[in-house]
Amino acid sequence: MNVAEAAKKIDGTLITAAAAADREIQGGYASDLLSDVMGNSREGDIWVTLQKHVNIVAVAQLNGLAGIVLVNGRKPDPDALAKAEEAGIPIISTPLQAFDAIGILYAQGILGRRAA
Repeated sequence: MNVAEAAKKIDGTLITAAAAADREIQGGYASDLLSDVMGNSREGDIWVTLQKHVNIVAVAQLNGLAGIVLVNGRKPDPDALAKAEEAGIPIISTPLQAFDAIGILYAQGILGRRAA
């Protein structure tokens, strides 16, 4: 499943980097602690979080993430929006709570991946 397809499944809106929304998702990661995401997410993961500041884009770039899902209807801060667009990092906003969004993505075959 790619990022654009995932957005539809979770009733999400693709806010940034529509051109990169065809990227295939390899797995999923959920955390609101940036250092945790840096240390444990893997390239190609979609990241579910409630964080919306510019540093989420830097973390997504650093780990080569497929995209970011912001839950509870959150929208990225203006500087995060600009940086994500510039970096080609898709950000999805969903009205769902994290638990529900993750459950839907999991049911669609996007699984968490343990570090090798």
